[in-house]
Amino acid sequence: MQQSPQANYLQSWLLRLNKLVPANDLLRDFVYRRLWTSILISSFGAQITLLALPLTAAVLLHATPTQMGLLTFMEIFPYVLLSLPSGVWLDRVRKLPVYITGELAISLAVASVPVAWWLGYLNMPWLYVVGFFIGAVNTTAGTAAQIVLTQIVPRERLIEAHAKNALATSGSEVAGPATAGALIKLLGAPLALLADAILLLTSAAILRKIKIHEVREVAHDANFWRDLKEGLKFVAHNKILVALALTVGIWQMAYNAALVVQILFATRILGLSEHAVGLSYVCMGIGTVLASIYGNRVSKKLGPGLCMILGFLLCSAGWGLLAIAPANRFGVIAFGMMLILFAVGGVFIFINFLALRQAVTPEPLLGRITSTMRWLTLLPAGPGALIGGWLGEYWGLRHTLGFSCICALLLAIFAWRNQTIRSIKSLPQL
Repeated sequence: MQQSPQANYLQSWLLRLNKLVPANDLLRDFVYRRLWTSILISSFGAQITLLALPLTAAVLLHATPTQMGLLTFMEIFPYVLLSLPSGVWLDRVRKLPVYITGELAISLAVASVPVAWWLGYLNMPWLYVVGFFIGAVNTTAGTAAQIVLTQIVPRERLIEAHAKNALATSGSEVAGPATAGALIKLLGAPLALLADAILLLTSAAILRKIKIHEVREVAHDANFWRDLKEGLKFVAHNKILVALALTVGIWQMAYNAALVVQILFATRILGLSEHAVGLSYVCMGIGTVLASIYGNRVSKKLGPGLCMILGFLLCSAGWGLLAIAPANRFGVIAFGMMLILFAVGGVFIFINFLALRQAVTPEPLLGRITSTMRWLTLLPAGPGALIGGWLGEYWGLRHTLGFSCICALLLAIFAWRNQTIRSIKSLPQL
């Protein structure tokens, strides 16, 4: 069968990439390379949605801080509602098809926004429904994606794999926001979302070519509630997982509070246009690139625990800087610096969090433990978004950023004093 020009181009790009990387590099592995390419493409699309969806709410629909908080909450709530049962189900099915179906479903949800706008039906309730649907799909498909990585990459190389995945994301974060800003300026925020829909379809097409031999051993006497309790019990009896759930959960609360007001601060306090906001977000990509390149080395030097603590401190510094930034060109510089510090801190946190979680989890429990940990860490995220919206509306946007700064600073102090986190010097072995 003759291949399409797009397939031939992708194949030749992958072959060129293979010649550029060192002999022992993960990107030499054909299967991982396809997964990495898919992540690169879908991340580029995600950058468009990251800007276009809240800008649609803030600029086109004139959303209040409370409404922005509710929009973020609607994206998070499905994780709290569905994570635990989806984990039990994932341990009984093949993960790659779930991952692919999720990419396709999100592309349809994203495409519904410009369609609704064109028909004259677009409003905040529509965005709430889209946000909830995307969150619901990511609850299952996102967990499946994380498990697929462990089926491709040896466990001892998981920090390296997560750092490379972050590098793929960082490449999209450098070019994606500027492209998103240009698309939004040219087409408007709703229509720019069509680009994300197309990129997600491309990502799904690449994932379909991946072959994974997955052995599923579902006991004939499998019981949903017993299996769910088994996952919760495993987490409760593992000191590393308990410490990770607590610290990353508090960070999620601080992050989502700040996330609610970032776009509002940029557009209403600093007076940036949609295009200028897109250009500013290139700074986040620069931060992610730096952290992706050096994250694995920093983690090896300090240990995963101290690397995570450093990440909490960097995020706190970024939010604190923006909270006191003046409403002039120096404020715009502070906005860019905040994005850089947040990106570096976030990568330092998550490459270690994900690798530690996966390293201590037996393969038959990966679905349940991944979903349980996502559930635990995102439980505080919804309240964080609502607190951020409430503070932003009734106390001011700077107070929300100050709240996030103080939370992350106290978290870093707590994690430093926590022996379980501070003493992790390398990935534990099962």
